[in-house]
Amino acid sequence: MSFWRVVLAIFFPPLAVLGKGCGSLLIVLLLTLCGWVPGVIAALVILNNPER
Repeated sequence: MSFWRVVLAIFFPPLAVLGKGCGSLLIVLLLTLCGWVPGVIAALVILNNPER
């Protein structure tokens, strides 16, 4: 997980997970629309997952 991806996940979470697949993008986008904090948390969890 690079520094710039973390910064991008904090300011615009859906853009940070753009390369992780359509499902991840949709989940983070929906959570971001529900509230900024859930979107940031989901983006950081997806970016921190070593299996993806």
